[in-house]
Amino acid sequence: MEFTFNLFGRRPCAAIWLWIALVLLLQNDRGVVSSSKYLVGLGSYDITGPAADVNMMGYANTEQIASGVHIRLRARTFIVAEPQGNRVVFVNLDACMASQLVTVKVIERLKARYGDLYTEKNVAISGIHTHAGPGGYLQYVTYIITSLGFVRQSFDVLVDGIEKSIVEAHENLQPGSILVSKGELLDAGVSRSPSAYLNNPATERSKYKYDVDKDMTLSKFVSDKWGPIGSFNWFATHGTSMSRTNSLISGDNKGAAARFMEDWFEQNGTRSSYFNGLGADEILQRVTNIITDLPDKYHELLELAASFQSPPGRPAARIQSVARRVRGSLRQANKPRFVSAFCQSNCGDVSPNVLGAFCVDTGLPCDFNHSTCGGKNELCYGRGPGYPDEFESTRIIGERQFRKAVDLFNKASEQLIGKVDYRHTYIDFSQLNVTLPKKEGGFEVVKTCPAAMGFGFAAGTTDGPGAFDFKQGDDKGNPFWMLVRNLLKTPDKEQIDCQHPKPILLDTGEMKEPYDWAPSILPIQILRIGQLVILSVPGEFTTMAGRRLRDAVKTSLTSGGHGDFTSNVHVVIAGLTNTYSQYVTTFEEYEVQRYEGASTLYGPHTLSAYIQEFKKLAGAIISSQPVEVGPQPPDLLEKQISLLTPVVMDGTPLGVNFGDVSSDVPQNSTFKRGNLVTVSFRYVALVEILQGKDIWVPAYDDDDFCLRFKWSRPSKFSTQSQATIEWRIPESTPPGVYRIKHFGASKSLLGSIRHFTGSSSAFVVA
Repeated sequence: MEFTFNLFGRRPCAAIWLWIALVLLLQNDRGVVSSSKYLVGLGSYDITGPAADVNMMGYANTEQIASGVHIRLRARTFIVAEPQGNRVVFVNLDACMASQLVTVKVIERLKARYGDLYTEKNVAISGIHTHAGPGGYLQYVTYIITSLGFVRQSFDVLVDGIEKSIVEAHENLQPGSILVSKGELLDAGVSRSPSAYLNNPATERSKYKYDVDKDMTLSKFVSDKWGPIGSFNWFATHGTSMSRTNSLISGDNKGAAARFMEDWFEQNGTRSSYFNGLGADEILQRVTNIITDLPDKYHELLELAASFQSPPGRPAARIQSVARRVRGSLRQANKPRFVSAFCQSNCGDVSPNVLGAFCVDTGLPCDFNHSTCGGKNELCYGRGPGYPDEFESTRIIGERQFRKAVDLFNKASEQLIGKVDYRHTYIDFSQLNVTLPKKEGGFEVVKTCPAAMGFGFAAGTTDGPGAFDFKQGDDKGNPFWMLVRNLLKTPDKEQIDCQHPKPILLDTGEMKEPYDWAPSILPIQILRIGQLVILSVPGEFTTMAGRRLRDAVKTSLTSGGHGDFTSNVHVVIAGLTNTYSQYVTTFEEYEVQRYEGASTLYGPHTLSAYIQEFKKLAGAIISSQPVEVGPQPPDLLEKQISLLTPVVMDGTPLGVNFGDVSSDVPQNSTFKRGNLVTVSFRYVALVEILQGKDIWVPAYDDDDFCLRFKWSRPSKFSTQSQATIEWRIPESTPPGVYRIKHFGASKSLLGSIRHFTGSSSAFVVA
């Protein structure tokens, strides 16, 4: 059937009115497009923190003490604003999780700087869940025991870095648009608690193809002036490719993916406005863009290298290490940097160790229900795709996420259109009434409980097993450990009944000395950008728990009768956001009491409580109504205790300077691609390449996957230390003359900080 219009036929008056109606319609349509046009701004700042002598956060392993850098950590931020209306801020941290205390102090700084423009209501701070970052920055006792209390340096670098990344994003705000894309990534995560997942109803499980979420959702930020300026994506997999024995600071697989994507864009992104045909294979090639006029003959390179022997270490200005950073030297001064963040989602039961869990003594698969080997959990470990090399596993899982993100980035076509909005409230999860439907009809009211951890918590997971005789799936407990527990706090009958079937190992929610051991008041939050809805949750939801929450919120939004949301709404979970409260399982998974269920703090109805409260926030967004602020969480900064021994002073042997090389490359040495170059300095690592006859240009630094900075000292209380820099030469490295350079700082007995630098002898890469 075909329609035609004859506007100048028999009814000129009708035609005139039709023209007027069309003009008004077009004007109205332009108004809608204009109102959906956003201001977008992205920012990024270093948050690496102390790389020596500080316990790492994640595995709760007292022996996992930082001693160097694998890849640096960053806070990455996006701000989206309506030109004359609401705005939202999302910060993605290369950290284990967000911290209530960090969030509080960041908000205080933002209020001092911007007034009420940015508050706890519209700012979300989320962690990627790397287990290879410095600890000691949370305020509750449970989470800072292994770090020997509060670590001010870890805390300060996070607060500073988050603030500066938000400031950069704010200053970069400019007209732009956002595209969203979604796709499956099949080989970057497996279930580490399949027996618990199987306890969910079969009818529910039958709706899903996999026992973990395989979808990645990516938002692509496009500036009207500059074109694409960044991307943020959400995908569920744990940050545990790096093991519990690793001691190098690292963003793990998500931090690696972010570095790969940012380098890929800086290398390839300027070739095309629309990035057609740019594949993820083109990565880490940037050095060839820096270097020109290399000598053609090998002997000329050797002669050049021989003329640069390792000089004595010398004083340096602090700013020198920043000025020599590779990516700083590559940036266009007038163009915002490309920012790519790989955010965490409902990763509670998702492991990146995709080969499965095996017994280290026999090589056989671990027990299915308890993840033990001969009854011992300590022998059961998950294997990553690069097994037994954890760095290779990190690279592979990071690269898989990176490649899927590039694919979604290039394909993104659906534009976000609509309001920017948000809702935020605080909820006391220790005593919340939850209304549930009964199977036989009607409703019943149940309650959440004060926080407590079960025996299965101490067993750890296949990503990082615990110790002693604990095991996952323990719903009975152990008389000896109950006796030990009672020395700290004996749970009463009401708490035991409330947490059932969890046998309580630590009654953390009722332990208050020297201050609170666990949170009771938690923030929940919804951020909306058009048809993208971000659920900020303060913990680790399992796969099915996350599915239930997403489905409940989506149903609330699309069935509200207001027509503001349709079935194409994209609901994503941002895990470990604004504070941390461990795990959230389904009621059925809780009954099994594997690690995730034993770590679900507020009892079997925790998930139902979240769903109930998030539905209220969703309803408030639909109706454009405010929500109650709720009870304020405590600020425990003044109560923090630190037992970590501070650095008293740094020293060197007689006749040795800070920055001197203690183990140099061999004289007249030549390395090939794939070789490992190792240089040790007395004590920001850097690889420089010679341009021309005497100009050294930064080529790689400790923000590159190929470079590792390792710190050590001969004994715990020695004032002397050593920095070892290892460079695995990438296959893409051009031939030339190179050297290793080191920037460091030393502390005198009187407390003053002095910066220094040193470099190796030059060598040839052929």
